[in-house]
Amino acid sequence: MTKGILGRKIGMTQLFNENGELLPVTVIEAEPNVVLQTKTSEADGYEAIQLGFIDKKENRANKPEQGHADKASSAPKRYVREIREVNSGDYEVGQEVKVDTFTDGEIVDITGTSKGKGFQGAIKRHNQSRGPMTHGSRYHRRPGAMGPIDPNHVLKGKKLPGRMGGKTVTVQNLEVVKVDPERNLLLIKGNVPGAKKSYVTVKSAVKTAK
Repeated sequence: MTKGILGRKIGMTQLFNENGELLPVTVIEAEPNVVLQTKTSEADGYEAIQLGFIDKKENRANKPEQGHADKASSAPKRYVREIREVNSGDYEVGQEVKVDTFTDGEIVDITGTSKGKGFQGAIKRHNQSRGPMTHGSRYHRRPGAMGPIDPNHVLKGKKLPGRMGGKTVTVQNLEVVKVDPERNLLLIKGNVPGAKKSYVTVKSAVKTAK
């Protein structure tokens, strides 16, 4: 069954493994999460738990949020997400989920919000190639032909300049290098989507890593 925890990306560092190899790792701080709600296939049609992370000031929470958190004898939470395909019978409302739910060497999927880059051109946004920069080319960093003769309109899905980043991104099959229960830290091999201090969801890998 799936396991999961919510956390906050602290940044990146590096450490050496037993073979002396240098590993780039992302540090995720995952203070104890609170189970705010459990969902069952009989009542809701699917199995899931709802986790909350980081207390929110009570004057910033509305009445539904406050009442929802009171059922778990907890303060309202800033970051709330569902972890699906969990055996909800193993969890109770108000229970804490800590980093030791994962172990060293486990493979996980991490979901976060990618860094927003603002309005960008087709070269940066879609990794397109530029045109010649010399000899009166008049085509340097533009998106290319738009279908001016036939079909006589811009086709749907044409890759054009626009807003880049700021989207939900999942990176799959990342390795948990180290779990530090004392400091509530997870060290994940490789990079994780999002800026520093952004919230992420860590779940068991959907695919089996090679």
